[in-house]
Amino acid sequence: MTSPTPTPEAEGTPENEATALFSRQEETLPPLKTGATSTVEVEPKNGLDRFFSITRRGSTVGREIRGGIVTFVTMAYIVILNPLILGGTKDVAGHALDAAQIGAATGLTAGVMTILFGVIARLPFALAAGLGINSFLAVAVVGQVTWAEAMGLVVINGILIVLFGATGIRTAIFHAVPQPLKAAITVGIGLFIAFIGFVDSGFVNRTAGPGGPPVQLGNDGSITSVPTLIFLLGLVVIGILVARKVPGGILIGIVATTIVALIAQAVLQLGPSFKDPNGWHMTIPELPSSLVTIPDFSLVGQFDLFGAFGRVGALSATMLVFTLVFSNFFDAMGTMTGLAKNAGLAYKDGTFPRLRSAFVVEGFGAVAGGMTSTSSNTVYVDSASGIGEGARTGLASLVVGVLFLLSMFLTPLTLVVPIEVGSAALVIVGAMMMGQIREIKFTNFAVALPAFLTIVTMPLTYSIANGIGVGCISWALINVLSGRAKKVHWLMWVVAAGFALYFVRGPVEQILSH
Repeated sequence: MTSPTPTPEAEGTPENEATALFSRQEETLPPLKTGATSTVEVEPKNGLDRFFSITRRGSTVGREIRGGIVTFVTMAYIVILNPLILGGTKDVAGHALDAAQIGAATGLTAGVMTILFGVIARLPFALAAGLGINSFLAVAVVGQVTWAEAMGLVVINGILIVLFGATGIRTAIFHAVPQPLKAAITVGIGLFIAFIGFVDSGFVNRTAGPGGPPVQLGNDGSITSVPTLIFLLGLVVIGILVARKVPGGILIGIVATTIVALIAQAVLQLGPSFKDPNGWHMTIPELPSSLVTIPDFSLVGQFDLFGAFGRVGALSATMLVFTLVFSNFFDAMGTMTGLAKNAGLAYKDGTFPRLRSAFVVEGFGAVAGGMTSTSSNTVYVDSASGIGEGARTGLASLVVGVLFLLSMFLTPLTLVVPIEVGSAALVIVGAMMMGQIREIKFTNFAVALPAFLTIVTMPLTYSIANGIGVGCISWALINVLSGRAKKVHWLMWVVAAGFALYFVRGPVEQILSH
């Protein structure tokens, strides 16, 4: 039998006092409820077991290794995608980053930061260049500043997040968010990653014409491509294996479906989807002709910390930093909330073991990403795939980190698994995370509406931070205006006000620029 989930009071932390978390100390915690079938009360088997609390969290070394491999396979696309996003745009000076150098630095930064997170925070979360922030840099920032100056802003953003984490401000804000919203964040993330899987696989596409709905099934309402069929095959295979509780079901399903994809590509010789709508959506599954490449780390250290302030002015540069901080701060906080609950590591108040350490290390991920010109590195929601495979500790993160470091030299191997196969795993895990919806009391509309808005805003706006912001603002307004002001912590008002400014940052930036 597993022991019950410890309450915050068991650690000396009052459940309803956010400010008490400023003084919360990292400490040895009692066994945690994981839902695993193994016993958690037995003594650690060795030093590795004791350090990562493997047995106590109901896991095994084998599960951690499998979970780490699954997480890496699911998110290895970032080594290919990040160079495409950052390398395809010229900055205000007409300079573009080299794609090969970005790829090498992406693997290096993700590997180092994920290993550090595993050792320090000891949670099964992996870090890599955040897709939202790298797109924001490429689309909205480097038209005003150089790439080096943009990465300097990312470093400043990371330093601020580290300070928020180290001083306990981030932890206090986390604790001030009411439990129904934390559950809604988990559910919203589940829908979000499932939607990512549907889009990346081609199962859901944008409507071509202006008169139809924003999205549609496949191409013109039909499944017409072999890669999307392979996604559906992977979804069924992994779903069956998980439903039958086969150990390693997600990993087995990914490997089996990848083999099918390799055979299909060998026979059909499909191209990329930007040339053929029925082609592969990111990587073409083919056995590589060579295995080893030599990474180029020339981008490491190529950042200008304060150059943007001189180029666009203090106010405009500050608004850019504000946008980065808000997106980075709340996106990662929401992601870690959902992952911790999905892993069975969350307490009743939504916090989780070594929370402050996790916040601080994640902040350093932003600093490291700016220093290596790879964009802010943050916790990836794709880590849920490894958690679904059984990962519960930082040992899985070590596995992911080592594989990212190897990917710098073995880049061709990262192209073998198509995104369609990884997408199937994301949809499965999204379905798993939906189970948290049972914690939301939808019979109370003051709870139901903010929770609902949080859940639907994430997938519909493609942003975890947006969902959290809408949820916080609506929670504060509805509860105060319906006579439940005591249910709104004062920090929620600070967060809601900050998000209100975040949501109108475009007009504010235009005003400041005149």
